[in-house]
Amino acid sequence: MRDPYEILGVDKSATQDDIKSAFRKLAAKHHPDRNPGDSGADDRFKQLNAAYQILSDPQRRAAYDRYGEAAFDPARAGGAGGPFQGMPFDVQDLHFDGLFGDLLGALGIKTGGRPVLQKEVRLTFEEAAFGCTKDVKYDRNDTCDGCAGSGSAPGTAPERCATCGGRGRIRIEQALLPIAMERPCARCSGTGRIVSNPCPKCRGAGLCSRTRTLEVTIPPGVENGATRLVEGAGNVPVPGRPAGDLELVFRVEEHPFFRRVGDDLVCSMPISFPTAALGGEVEVPTLEGKGLLRIPPGTQSGTVLRVRGKGIPRRRMGGRGDQLVEVVVEVPTQVSEHQKELLLDLAKSFGDNVQPQQATFMEKLKNLFG
Repeated sequence: MRDPYEILGVDKSATQDDIKSAFRKLAAKHHPDRNPGDSGADDRFKQLNAAYQILSDPQRRAAYDRYGEAAFDPARAGGAGGPFQGMPFDVQDLHFDGLFGDLLGALGIKTGGRPVLQKEVRLTFEEAAFGCTKDVKYDRNDTCDGCAGSGSAPGTAPERCATCGGRGRIRIEQALLPIAMERPCARCSGTGRIVSNPCPKCRGAGLCSRTRTLEVTIPPGVENGATRLVEGAGNVPVPGRPAGDLELVFRVEEHPFFRRVGDDLVCSMPISFPTAALGGEVEVPTLEGKGLLRIPPGTQSGTVLRVRGKGIPRRRMGGRGDQLVEVVVEVPTQVSEHQKELLLDLAKSFGDNVQPQQATFMEKLKNLFG
């Protein structure tokens, strides 16, 4: 057993408020629902719960401060010469969900009683940019319509569990604690009922898989990987209990021409050498169709030109981002003899003034090795 003070990161002089604050922060950080795929999150969360149960109770905290882990070790505490001789106790008997469900709910963390079902929603680039309404079809566990969730075949009914008397939980008296603890009944798995003649459709589970279609309105500007939680649209964990939540994960397809950077769109646009040198207007694609882009005279390859208000709609600030067009000056790969003569004459007429970037580069090179 690890030191509960060490687990919560507090010292022995910590107040109850300090302990509660430390537990809330760590519970929010290490809860299994917040760490999908982390196999150790469940163990860390159980250790946090166990440590908080000890330190949040003055009597148990005092027992630990006096006797250490022996106060909660049944082999030592209840054995001969132990500090709690004849008082059986097992930390695993503590019912974590009942003690901490309200606290975790206040932190926005879903407990194990309401599992989250995930469903991917694929969107085109334009659907994500401008928003849309989609019908999302998915399968979820729901109450069996063949037995109305009872688990028994039609015309029969489940029997009350004799072990727990139909409560689904059994009480455990702990001599160490002034209160009685409860835990789920092992015989009926906490349902309070025993199914002798199971329903053929759900095989006694009371649940079956159903296909559901949900209409979802997707706002403009949603990003790839964004999520949305639909409460009560997930799986029903146990017959008679509320359904869990459905988490929609949006996957945006790549665009053949645009890529997104924040609320801006970025694309490349090839132009001819004459257009780059003399300037002009060229057609450029936008998300809403074709537009005109003005090319200033003397534009160099790699120059980024901005088309304002043609980007992604902003979700918070309003308005739209911009479209950034990177200009790429194309060089002819095939020229005729007459064109070669013209290009040579043109190069002679320009002299050194035709290559300002090269002149700057040569000047830097001269300074470096001069």
